Amino acid sequence: MAKGWLRALHEAPELTGRVEVVGLVDLDLAAAARIQQEFNLGSAATGADLEEMLTTARPDLLFDVVVPSARRDVVLTGLGHRCHVLTEKPMAASIEEARQIVAAARSAGRVHAVIQNRRFIEGVRRIRATVASGVLGDLTALHADFFIGAHFGGFREQMQNVLLVDMAIHTLDAARFMAGLDPVAVYAQEYNPRGSWYAHGAAANAIFEFSGDVIFTYRGSWAAEGANTSWESSWRIIGTKGTLLWDGADRFEARVVAGDSGFFRPLQDVAVAPVPDPAQTHGHASVIAEFLAAIETGRTPETAGADNIKSLAMVFAAVESARTRRRVLIAA
Repeated sequence: MAKGWLRALHEAPELTGRVEVVGLVDLDLAAAARIQQEFNLGSAATGADLEEMLTTARPDLLFDVVVPSARRDVVLTGLGHRCHVLTEKPMAASIEEARQIVAAARSAGRVHAVIQNRRFIEGVRRIRATVASGVLGDLTALHADFFIGAHFGGFREQMQNVLLVDMAIHTLDAARFMAGLDPVAVYAQEYNPRGSWYAHGAAANAIFEFSGDVIFTYRGSWAAEGANTSWESSWRIIGTKGTLLWDGADRFEARVVAGDSGFFRPLQDVAVAPVPDPAQTHGHASVIAEFLAAIETGRTPETAGADNIKSLAMVFAAVESARTRRRVLIAA
């Protein structure tokens, strides 16, 4: 994952020259050395001890790209050294650890944000603008399908609740962003399909309740071969006046009612809103640029941990619901 961050720093015009990498830390020193060589970071120190590196290099920023189980300790260490921290998703391995991180960032007076890079793509931002415009009427429901046969190897194939914890956070965060609403409750089912190459929880179905009596449904699998959806899911957004369809890539369809008679009311096509700000559609680069701008201006970044914890709360409430087979209230 570190390569995606470093490519953004090296290649994105909006980031060129704004960040100097002064240290690379990995428990596997050879891995740090490979990154150093691949990205021509000869001036950056390498090491296996984060505390020592932060003490020696005294950086302004910590980019946290560790596995979820190590997240809290790495972030708290960075905040303890007065670093602003941008962290991989999910922002913590539990909602309790996420709350500790939010409290620590507030106490340290540092910016802590999460690299929800898929929020910063054209489709998601166009849907958010379309919903906000009111062209579909009042929002009533969002539905997302995510079906991909992904053979990662590595830690994901050994994770518990792998789909909900490691991947669904992107779709759940996108739904919350598109709707502009807060999650209230969830009922979820989780399972591991026959033939799955994951240890646990490669598939899930969930019904979320949002504020304003809006429903969001999620159906997903990471062990579904033969007909991959987009990584951004396939979406149906429903309002009181009409519906918007998005394939998660380049195809949009939006229609609204254009008459008041007939068994099926007549429909007319409507335009999906353009991207409000094209500069905010570059994934990792846009998240990092937003993070830096927040630090420079003193404002709260869009993916601040204090807000993103609501998306994480959706994940862990869904996990709890699947475990207990009960509807679970969502509290960040």
